[in-house]
Amino acid sequence: MAKVLHKLSSKLNFPPSTILKTAINYWPPLLGAGVRVVKLSKDFRYAKIAMPLRWYNRNYVGTHFGGSLYSMTDPWFMLQLLNVLGKDYIVWDKGANIDYKSPGKGCVTAEFVLKDDLIQSLRELNPEEKRVFDLPVEVKDKGGNVVAEVTKKLYVKRKAQQQQQPMPRSKL
Repeated sequence: MAKVLHKLSSKLNFPPSTILKTAINYWPPLLGAGVRVVKLSKDFRYAKIAMPLRWYNRNYVGTHFGGSLYSMTDPWFMLQLLNVLGKDYIVWDKGANIDYKSPGKGCVTAEFVLKDDLIQSLRELNPEEKRVFDLPVEVKDKGGNVVAEVTKKLYVKRKAQQQQQPMPRSKL
């Protein structure tokens, strides 16, 4: 996906972050939940995601459906790390935990920030090392009240360097 993103970026003369933001805003799982990317920085280190309360993402009692609250937080740290670290790294979502703090009413937002010290420590990984770590994010309402606390568990590993194999000589 990152390779396609960067190819499109060079052909269309838009930053990769702009193309990803536009594409992901039309990705059916997020579109169907009403999730929108409000801001995605050019360096992918910051993302702000919003979800207004609509008839199709309400639960039985009229507040945000918990599955939609989770879906608005699902792919971001992984997508950010894939783009920040580049093609020499494997990045996976390994798990998550969500703790609902208060009923979500109105528009809710979540801000995803990758800190320099985390990125630097991941860039220093050796190919035989892997890192599994947690990153927290809060979903807040317009008043700044925490609606949910989400902890994402991520896996990062540097890919092994592939040695260039000489082309076999033809026996002709």
